[in-house]
Amino acid sequence: MTSIADLAPGERVILISRVVDAPRDLVFEAFTNPKHLTRFWGPKGFDCTDCKVDLRVGGTFSIMMRGPDGNSYPATGVYEDVTPPEQIVYSGTANEGHPCGGGIPPRSTVTMRFTEEGARKTKIVVHSLLQTSADKDAAIAGGFSIGWNDSIDRLEAFLASQ
Repeated sequence: MTSIADLAPGERVILISRVVDAPRDLVFEAFTNPKHLTRFWGPKGFDCTDCKVDLRVGGTFSIMMRGPDGNSYPATGVYEDVTPPEQIVYSGTANEGHPCGGGIPPRSTVTMRFTEEGARKTKIVVHSLLQTSADKDAAIAGGFSIGWNDSIDRLEAFLASQ
């Protein structure tokens, strides 16, 4: 398991942290159930058209987004750690045609932590380790941070409707 010390920003790291108004079990479920992921994954204006999840160490996932430009943006990855409802670690094998793929930079390792914040809130920490600082800069320029924050905004709206 990744230690807390590993969740620090650095020259190859993109770190996003948000608190959402929903219990941790529900937030974890939203990120691991394809039926839920399709409701919120992606930046504003994008639709998640297909999602498959094999939630186990060594299992894979695939997400297909359609952008407002009509293009498809695929993302695939392999789960390295699944510790419900605390953590998900995956390696991104995203579309090489875009620096943040369908939300997952190519050849990156993403650690998602879910921490209870009181009785009904959850802190989500997304730690993305890229191969080089140039890969990090390209992912940010390609909208990685904006897309994740949009997805979390959409997640909050989805969870509030449940």
